[in-house]
Amino acid sequence: MEIKRAGSQPSGKGPAEWFTGAVRVDPLFGPPDPARVAGALVTFEPGARTAWHTHPLGQTLVVTAGCGRAQREGGPVEEIRPGDVVWFPPGEKHWHGAAPTTAMSHIAVQEKLDGKAVDWMEQVSDAQYGG
Repeated sequence: MEIKRAGSQPSGKGPAEWFTGAVRVDPLFGPPDPARVAGALVTFEPGARTAWHTHPLGQTLVVTAGCGRAQREGGPVEEIRPGDVVWFPPGEKHWHGAAPTTAMSHIAVQEKLDGKAVDWMEQVSDAQYGG
């Protein structure tokens, strides 16, 4: 058994090549091989968002605070709120982030396939975001 105490893992800043705006990533869990699932609490300041990306085994988001937005390629921009659970199937191109005037936090859970959990793509434009 392993217990990760609250505050024992440092917060990180969301890298500019993968995010637009201010984003904080707090790791929650990422067990060693052969386990594949990892999770993080991600907090987006107003207007902040991910770049377009996919996950080889899909991704689940559990919205914990604020108001956000999410979109899959070809679909409408959807509002997401605390308590909402969002599932992106394997390989589905998507993005997610905060609303224009409200921060948003979610727990992101995804699995690694051959050591990789995400494929990052181009930034989401302001027109795509709908800010």
